[in-house]
Amino acid sequence: MGSADQLHYLQLTELATLVRTKEVSPVEVTEAQLERIAALDPELGSYTTVLSERALAQATRAQADVANGRVLGPLHGVPLGVKDLVDVAGVPTRAGMPLRSEVIAAADSTVTARLQAAGAVILGKLNLTEGAFSAYHPTLRAPLNPWDHGRYAGVSSSGSGVAVAAGLCYGAIGSDTGGSIRFPSAANGVTGLKPTWGRVSRHGVAELAATLDHVGPMCRSAADAAAMLQVIAGSDRADPTAAREPVPDLVGAAGQPVKGLRIGVDSDWIHAGVDGPTAAGVDHTIAVLASLGAEIVDIRFPDPTAVVADWFDMCGVQAAIAHEATFPARREGYGQALADLLDRGRALTGLEYQRMILARADFSGRLAAVFDVADVLVMPAMAFVTPPVDLLAELAGPDRWRLRKFTVPFNMSGSPTITLPSGFSPDDVPTAVQLVARHFDEPALVRAAAAFQSETTWHRRHPPGL
Repeated sequence: MGSADQLHYLQLTELATLVRTKEVSPVEVTEAQLERIAALDPELGSYTTVLSERALAQATRAQADVANGRVLGPLHGVPLGVKDLVDVAGVPTRAGMPLRSEVIAAADSTVTARLQAAGAVILGKLNLTEGAFSAYHPTLRAPLNPWDHGRYAGVSSSGSGVAVAAGLCYGAIGSDTGGSIRFPSAANGVTGLKPTWGRVSRHGVAELAATLDHVGPMCRSAADAAAMLQVIAGSDRADPTAAREPVPDLVGAAGQPVKGLRIGVDSDWIHAGVDGPTAAGVDHTIAVLASLGAEIVDIRFPDPTAVVADWFDMCGVQAAIAHEATFPARREGYGQALADLLDRGRALTGLEYQRMILARADFSGRLAAVFDVADVLVMPAMAFVTPPVDLLAELAGPDRWRLRKFTVPFNMSGSPTITLPSGFSPDDVPTAVQLVARHFDEPALVRAAAAFQSETTWHRRHPPGL
């Protein structure tokens, strides 16, 4: 296990044990990761910036700490990546936008600072769509799905999903405004945790839509995601919207049994318009949790039609505020998809926006009531197996309802979710399941997801040939 060429697909919690017991060193692991990035990422395109010297310096400090018996926790000496909308001091924060190429971060984001304080090694910054919206800027390349280069790699956190799946980091920071942790987690066969809105500080993170943006970890397992969220979560004086809710023992939750946990299932909702392999993965998840002693309860999922329809416009209004300094003044620097979103947001009236706010509040209240009878909801992350890129628009359907129906509702409600591998399609494409919990009950998500992963091996499969 000590050989560097055997390490790249370990879970970060497994690597942490080897670091703590001095079976491998942070410098050894970091050097191996940098070599792997140099060999594979010119084709995959998951990184925008590789911070080799900085990473090796951090690894050297971590190694000295471990040698002196000072281990800070499960991230100490572990190489990670951060999405390139998260500030790292002295490094450009491009947010997928060429016009931001010279925007150098003066200080670390809160998330970056907390990772580094926990001893993590920051390998670099990861690729994303323009402004963290739906499409790559036309002058920039999209990352390639390591399972199949012709298939969708997810939306804005696609670089994070590709890097974790391909063994180019042990975990990554992503963000999710309408599905951008969940889509790339599903597409790349990794585990992504979208925390409750406000659980993680957004200070030093470029905005798409302030009240819809969630910052969270993308990893190889629920236990790994718990370890990362444990470090980055919590209140922050630099972000007044960061929740003051105490951060529970997420790492401990990953080892708790699920006996007695109430799993809410709306069979009609989770199967409507869902393809066979995806539905089979969801049903398999429910069966495994039931076999472990969870209680399966029937629920009625509240109709999300209005909030799914409103999401684009609500996102547009908030994004227009985030981009006020450069749009429309520098319109020529924007790609079409993001420009269209901003134009739409700027055109909406106050009355139209207020109606959306009321619909959002109504849906959120109805969803909160479901958790009176259930602790965790089970449903797909996407309604279909990750499609070829050229078929995505067709499969998404009118107004992308099929693409957004299982993700957008939980940005509008601010609910925590975890997305994890649930199986494979007949042509060896990963399928995914999504678990949802009440606000600030990330422990229930981690508990259920880790229990499922203790009984299955889908999360331990990796792209062939890599």
